[in-house]
Amino acid sequence: MAGKMRIAVLFGGRSPEHDVSVVSGLQALAAVDSARYEAFPVYISTRGDWFVGDALRRRAAYIPGRQAAEGLTPVTLDLTARGEGRLIPLSGGGLFSKPKPVGFDVALPAFHGNIGEDGQIQGLFETAGIPYTGMRTLASALLMDKGLTKRALRGGDIPLLDDAAVDRPAQGLIPDRAAVEVAVQRIGFPAIAKPAHLGSSIGVAKVDDLETLLEVLPDLFRLDSRAVIEPYVPNLVEYNIAVARIDGAVRTSAIERPKRSDDLLDFKQKYMSGGGKSGEKGGAKAPGQASQGMLSLTRDLNPDMPAGMADNIREWAAEAYRIVGGTGAPRIDFLCDGESGQVWLNEVNPCPGSFGYFLWEALDESPMLFTELLTHLIEEAVALSRAGQLPDDPVPVDARLFPRP
Repeated sequence: MAGKMRIAVLFGGRSPEHDVSVVSGLQALAAVDSARYEAFPVYISTRGDWFVGDALRRRAAYIPGRQAAEGLTPVTLDLTARGEGRLIPLSGGGLFSKPKPVGFDVALPAFHGNIGEDGQIQGLFETAGIPYTGMRTLASALLMDKGLTKRALRGGDIPLLDDAAVDRPAQGLIPDRAAVEVAVQRIGFPAIAKPAHLGSSIGVAKVDDLETLLEVLPDLFRLDSRAVIEPYVPNLVEYNIAVARIDGAVRTSAIERPKRSDDLLDFKQKYMSGGGKSGEKGGAKAPGQASQGMLSLTRDLNPDMPAGMADNIREWAAEAYRIVGGTGAPRIDFLCDGESGQVWLNEVNPCPGSFGYFLWEALDESPMLFTELLTHLIEEAVALSRAGQLPDDPVPVDARLFPRP
């Protein structure tokens, strides 16, 4: 392993999307190019505890109970800005020796949802000077708030649905009826209510009137501090596309059209119907091989679309990526009225499930396998970190108020 860069693949976390993150993390762990990199898992529990250990490579190990966790090493991230990653063991070592830190060169976060995909973990890596893959701190935070995302993108030529926000009450979960009525007045019914900071269709509900909305909001507020209300799109068709900057140019992936057996694609339909035995190592393919992966779910890749629609979606997705200073390979989701053909950008996922690798593998021209995608993300992380480095003492000479040793 000498000379190989060490990649810490981080997943789990204190998010309602914790379990989906574990699946994505294990898939990425198996797909990292082992000829170039040495990847190892870093699991963050639902309570926020960090662990390392070889047992974390096995899908059957999740979620670790107390006995299983005793075989793992609890760690914490060193934030002393050394320019490389260091995980400090919180236990172990001998009577006269401290446990050795676990070093790594690049962090590859595979978090979904709040406290991981929303800029918080990215801020830790920035503080510690550690190269990390994906969206930067500001873009991650912005894009994980569905309302703020629309406000940022409204300056561009991108079609967006109107929206209204309803905040969780200061006490309890029951919102004020009059305040909700005023907030959604311009939206009308039927409408869609969803958490402002979550993905994977968690907490999303169709509401046909104010009474139904008031019934839905308390459950939604158990998941998030803010609800976003949008007009319901009839004859709903969904299109998703990923975006990345490859060799200096913004490039888009294949387009997918999730098949629907109901009004909305629910969480279990998206992530559980792909199956796989519980003991599999993350259910991922070997590096360098194309895989069905999440293609086993109900979706059409490169679907037939009305003339010009695919080009518009690609243009709007690329524009959104540029507006937020895009990095990584986010997935951008669009909603379409299948009868009128009208399309709206719905949301941007900074770290999509399974990193959206199947969208890149499905390109008709120059398809990119999962291993190649991860290599690109790692190389981009190193380049961005190098470009953003500061000197050991970043205070300009003219701004120094105290003598230097």
